Amino acid sequence: MILGPGAIAPDFTLANQFGQPVSLADFRGEKPVTLVFFPLAFSRTCQGELCELRDHLAMFEASGTALVGVSVDSKHALRAWAEEQGYGFPLLADFWPHGEVARAYGAFLEERGYANRATFVIGVDGIVRSSFATAPGEARTLEQYRAALAG
Repeated sequence: MILGPGAIAPDFTLANQFGQPVSLADFRGEKPVTLVFFPLAFSRTCQGELCELRDHLAMFEASGTALVGVSVDSKHALRAWAEEQGYGFPLLADFWPHGEVARAYGAFLEERGYANRATFVIGVDGIVRSSFATAPGEARTLEQYRAALAG
């Protein structure tokens, strides 16, 4: 079960695709964060989802929200994928300890070894404002993101 609205978002520090540390606490008091867990880089459904987010980045910018992706891939794989696809937002490596941040958010699928497609909109105060997830293999829709950002 993923964290729901009203929960305190667990803090974390992970390397982005360039190897730089990014902490949830970096955003606290500054701007809301849309945290997007996805299973694996270079997979068809994940690529479709993240390309759609890339193509609608203005939706997140208009709401003043930082868009941040997270997967269990290494920073090296995430960098290659981000460069190939032109993602203009950070991708964080929940590589080691394997899936630790996804577990903290209730988004890790133990039987598969990666995160579910789960999204969390986190307020400037570090509280989850909205969250949603889809079944394995099922892509999230822009409408789900719009509703989460509006909520």
